[in-house]
Amino acid sequence: MKKADLYVRVSTDEQADKGYSIRSQEEVLRKYCGIQNISVGKVIYEDFSAKTFNRPAWTEMLNKYKKEKGKGADLLLFTKWDRFSRNAGDAYQMINILRKMAIDPQAVEQPLDLTIPENKMMLAFYLAAPEVENDRRALNTFYGMRRARKEGRYLTTGPYGYVNRTTDAGMKTIVPREPQAALVKWAFEEIGKGMLCIDDVRQELNRRGFMVSKSNFYTLIKNPVYCGKIVVPEYRDEPRHLVQGQHEAIVSEALFYNVQEILDGKKRIQLVKMTTDDSLPLRGYLLCPKCGKQLTGSASKGRHSYYYYYHCISSCGTRYKAEEANNSFVGELQRFIPKPGVAELYRMVIKDIFSQQSGSQSNGRKELLSQIEAENNRLAKARKLLLDDAIDSGDYKTIKMECEKKLLILEGKLTGFSKPAYDIDGCVDKALNTLSRLNATYLEADTTTKRNIIGSIYPEKLSFDGSAYRTARVNEAAYLIYLINSKLTAKKNRTKLDFSSLSDSVAGAGLEPTTFGL
Repeated sequence: MKKADLYVRVSTDEQADKGYSIRSQEEVLRKYCGIQNISVGKVIYEDFSAKTFNRPAWTEMLNKYKKEKGKGADLLLFTKWDRFSRNAGDAYQMINILRKMAIDPQAVEQPLDLTIPENKMMLAFYLAAPEVENDRRALNTFYGMRRARKEGRYLTTGPYGYVNRTTDAGMKTIVPREPQAALVKWAFEEIGKGMLCIDDVRQELNRRGFMVSKSNFYTLIKNPVYCGKIVVPEYRDEPRHLVQGQHEAIVSEALFYNVQEILDGKKRIQLVKMTTDDSLPLRGYLLCPKCGKQLTGSASKGRHSYYYYYHCISSCGTRYKAEEANNSFVGELQRFIPKPGVAELYRMVIKDIFSQQSGSQSNGRKELLSQIEAENNRLAKARKLLLDDAIDSGDYKTIKMECEKKLLILEGKLTGFSKPAYDIDGCVDKALNTLSRLNATYLEADTTTKRNIIGSIYPEKLSFDGSAYRTARVNEAAYLIYLINSKLTAKKNRTKLDFSSLSDSVAGAGLEPTTFGL
């Protein structure tokens, strides 16, 4: 009596389709063995795709056959040949392997005597039909997904900052998810400002609860889905391109492309990473008054506590107590607080500058439109040269891709000029309130904010001689505030002041050294 092992395989999409359930297949195979007087050995259950023979249960079964060396089953039975394989090439090779081990594979519902050469033609049909079905199904899925992408639909699991949702119409989409979306927006804005290096932004995200590696972070900030775009990959003669997505953007196109330029090195800003102790906020901003080298900061351990000092990196011996230098700096900030009664003057100046910048924004929009028109003209000329056989199709394709890439960036920047109007009065009120208590704000801030305040007022390093600070240049706005305050102090009789000479003049980069506190 012959002995047969039964191979029962289903894939997840076939368990309830066409009667291909495990129980149904096993029943058919056992009934066949009873009619043919074949003893049943093992039943191998498989829940895996038949695209390849790299299947867990099949691999285990094949290893068992190799160890038995023909002493096990005589037959390997399955219901149809598509249960055996859906890849004709792999199937022929596996049939040869089994027959070398004296095991004859057979499909009970599609029986073939493989010793008859003509039956190999039917075997080819039985094996090729499921492979063609698989390929057609995969191709239909591919075209369906590509068409959905062209319609602006995001098809997979939403990236960080988004969550998958189903609309009332039954369409699947992604929507921003808070607070993750706010963290993504903050990251783009900070990189776009150019004040922090990219890895500092990533580390701050880690501190805020978004743990992300360097490679994943770069992938995130290069993903155009955050500006409302969907990527349609390159396929055959159709190049890779972006389409407007159906989901809500987290950042503007202008901000996204600005960040991409920074990543590409077109707007790279070299920054020095500086870490400092809370007791040494001025570390890295001070110069030695003796030798001109940078002062660093460190702590000395006393009997009961640590004592902090700013000291020169050279051997000149300059050294100041950090507490005294910090307190003196707070006193310097007092000089940049506007005197009472000049808030309206500042408001007028700022609104005037804002009005001028609004005009320059309009000019910027015209410049972008001019560049877009130039790229479209270049593309039209290339098309004409192609029609005149002056260039080949390869050159035209290269020019077209370059123009479309530039047009995409220019159009993205153009969207930045259509933002709603700012509440300039509200912004000015908030700024004046902050300026009115600048020294208090500094004292209440953390070390990072303190260093931001220092850097915003003093673009160049300070020289501290133990009692006063000296610098070659201060921020232009801070300089004007100091200048106006000085004029107010000199006017004791409260007569009408003329600030016309100050309202439209800005201190240049070449100021003479200014000393405060003397």
